[in-house]
Amino acid sequence: MTAALRTLPGGDGPSTGARVLGACPHDCPDTCSLVTTVENGVAVRVQGNADHPATAGVLCAKVSRYPERTYHAERLLHPMRRTGPKGAGRFEPVGWDEALADIAARLQSIAARDPQAILPYSYCGTMGLVQGEAMAGRFFHRLGASLLERTICASAGAAALTHTLGGKVGMKVEFFAESRLILIWGSNSITSNLHFWRLVQEAKRQGAKLVCIDPRRTETAEKCHEHLQLLPGTDAALALALMHELVANDWLDHDYIARHTLGWDALRERALRWTPERAAEVCAIPADQIRRLARDYGTTRPAAIRLNYGMQRVRGGGNAARAIACLPALVGAWRHRAGGLLLSSSGWPAVDRAALQRPDLLGGRTPRMLNMSTIGDDLLRPASPAFGPKVEAVVVYNSNPVAVAPESSKVAAGFAREDLFTVVIEQFRTDTADHADYLLPATTQLEHWDLHTSYGHTDVLLNRPAIAPVGQARPNTAIFRALARRMGFDDPCFADTDEQICRQAFGDRLDFAALLERGFVPLQVPDAPFAEGRFPTASGRCEFFSAELARRGLDGLPDHLPNHEPAGSSSTYPLAMISPPARNFLNSTFVNLRSLRDIEGEPVLEIHPQDAAVRGIASGDVVRVFNDRGTYRCKAQVSGRARPGVVNGLGIWWRKLGLDGTNVNQLTSQRLTDLGNGPVFYDCLVEVQAAAGTAGAPAA
Repeated sequence: MTAALRTLPGGDGPSTGARVLGACPHDCPDTCSLVTTVENGVAVRVQGNADHPATAGVLCAKVSRYPERTYHAERLLHPMRRTGPKGAGRFEPVGWDEALADIAARLQSIAARDPQAILPYSYCGTMGLVQGEAMAGRFFHRLGASLLERTICASAGAAALTHTLGGKVGMKVEFFAESRLILIWGSNSITSNLHFWRLVQEAKRQGAKLVCIDPRRTETAEKCHEHLQLLPGTDAALALALMHELVANDWLDHDYIARHTLGWDALRERALRWTPERAAEVCAIPADQIRRLARDYGTTRPAAIRLNYGMQRVRGGGNAARAIACLPALVGAWRHRAGGLLLSSSGWPAVDRAALQRPDLLGGRTPRMLNMSTIGDDLLRPASPAFGPKVEAVVVYNSNPVAVAPESSKVAAGFAREDLFTVVIEQFRTDTADHADYLLPATTQLEHWDLHTSYGHTDVLLNRPAIAPVGQARPNTAIFRALARRMGFDDPCFADTDEQICRQAFGDRLDFAALLERGFVPLQVPDAPFAEGRFPTASGRCEFFSAELARRGLDGLPDHLPNHEPAGSSSTYPLAMISPPARNFLNSTFVNLRSLRDIEGEPVLEIHPQDAAVRGIASGDVVRVFNDRGTYRCKAQVSGRARPGVVNGLGIWWRKLGLDGTNVNQLTSQRLTDLGNGPVFYDCLVEVQAAAGTAGAPAA
């Protein structure tokens, strides 16, 4: 056994080689433990670790193809320098020394005027604490660059949990298997939370009732006993109506409310205004369905809610998540280890982010903060006293903003600026990579050290490199170390190795020797963390009323806030559009894998038969989806997965793979959520027409 390899028992053939313990890096709550089989220095197989309870030896179809990704023919293997127009994707090879020297010189020149003109742009291309924001954070803090508000996925829900439960905490996922009623709220768990779905199936076999709440009739909804197919952005109205029925029928745990909550009298008064009939009109679902769900939730123990992030990608997403997070305390669900709510468990690990990212390197400077969800506008803004300096340089890593950020026509226009110096650290030539001045090849998860927490379970996982870097690829950490050296940053922290950084994340609060041996270590989290209250809020209670929100001038109680673009509010754009992920992609990752793309087919828009009929649209027709922000062409799929008045634009395809070089984010807006400054991808009105030359369309 070497420092990087652990031999595990294996069978015949390739599995008898070295088998290396790792962790899936992707933005998924399952955070699987991986076992990579290596033969003669080549990774030949990636499997789930059977010894890790949360993984149980099973991987999704995407990650099980990880060798295909690592050895992909289109993998970036050496640094590249742009030779054509931005966006054209024309590059020439260049040596690392030359690339790093020029990048450092150009960043130094900009920083001499104002380092805030330099912007890092990253998110969760890897969820790793090391290859994510550790060495990168040190570099940009030392530089004094603009800070990035990382909001694009989960910030509204995170703020909601913080202002209600005290942090991103909840029940332990494994105990969903013991629940008697499970509400799967805004989650297509079969495709995006596979290992949770295994627990749900176990509960179902033991007699649990499953209820799905989702605007789309997902694969998960089809497997549940009941589906509430509400309009996008109406979740808070539903939650308040459930509260109304809990009060009206006295399905309340008065003792738990009195001892462990704050603000019940005011919330009760608000809830009593939300009759099932009122909520039914807002949500466009039957009032009896709301009453039935309230009865089930009020009378079944233990009851658990698996909430996910799709429902918070609307104007009132934060308030909606707050309202839902209040429900378990009303019925005393937290008393049971199989009761309560889980949106995120990422608040349980006590990660020392200051040790990893070193904000002290700012040295008292207070750079501006730019929101990653408004990158389209921000790259096009001139300098001003309010905004600060014009953005002159962007360093992109672990993200593909040209594809994933809202109102992507503006994002692409911003990245196409000839006066914008752009460095992209990537594994493939994504839409964003095509706009780079320098394209630097990054390692994949099989080639570097990292440490992972999870937002879906309560283990910490270590990722060890299974193979040497392919070609000239380097870990993100090595790239930022080299840039720091070129720019004269001699702080000792820039010499830390990746393994040292892994150890710094928890210090002596985690058994690193056990991580090295097993690949994972469970956190010490109580089975029923809030059975006796003790929420990590300032009051120690579940805060129905948030004094902090009130102090900011916001409503201290959760309420229903209509969408920026409510369904049915426009005759010009009569259809609401949501853009859930395609089953075989993970955000914009894996889109370039031919095997997965062949399964997915092509970019599609799901449209209900009723909406398709009045527009003369049939399945397979090319349709034009449009609003004031742009136009997107794709194939129509007439399907009952869409509800009347709502279309589903499955994403996130790379723009370059679209019919017109666009994707669904051509239509989404840069407006923000009520809490957390998050994007509103599912708060979007459109119209759909059959494109000229297709069945049902008028001739051009």
